[in-house]
Amino acid sequence: MSATLKTDGELLIGLVSISDRASAGVYEDKGIPALQEWFGAALRTPWRMETRLIADDRAQIEQTLIELVDVVGCNLVLTTGGTGPARRDVTPEATLAVASKEMPGFGEQMRQISLQFVPTAILSRQVAVIRETADHASLIMNLPGQPKSIKETLEGLRNEDGSARVPGIFAAVPYCIDLIGGPYIETNDAVCKAFRPKSALRPQQ
Repeated sequence: MSATLKTDGELLIGLVSISDRASAGVYEDKGIPALQEWFGAALRTPWRMETRLIADDRAQIEQTLIELVDVVGCNLVLTTGGTGPARRDVTPEATLAVASKEMPGFGEQMRQISLQFVPTAILSRQVAVIRETADHASLIMNLPGQPKSIKETLEGLRNEDGSARVPGIFAAVPYCIDLIGGPYIETNDAVCKAFRPKSALRPQQ
């Protein structure tokens, strides 16, 4: 897929699904379609995406992340798959290898959400990092591989009355993108309400 130039004011998201079998065509990838659907419902801001489906290979993952940030100019890069303890699960290592700084709170919160459902969530090793170049920065986050878990991780969990029970990680993403110089992101509050300090709020468009 050819490189795409970033447009001012437009959010550019890189979506990377990491799976030996899906990349080989053994089964259909579900991570990228789940993310496309979620962002279509959650974002009010103009956005575009670049997608990649690759194998569980550390060198290839690192190369893909570097390309999406440094060449394509993505503001946000999300990966799915490859975050468990198995020998071929190397997504966190590849992500940390291309990082300028770690953002550990995202991984901690992802595990808190998943632990509401299964005790094996402690085996997940998702990380989040900032990658910086001379004139650009991007937030890179590892997400779970299952569509249901992706939605829960981004959106959080709600009580029966609709109030938030466990905050999702995406509520903090727009302000993080602000701080690293990316476009101002507005969300659909019914799906995920972005949180910013009052001093960082702009009039709704």
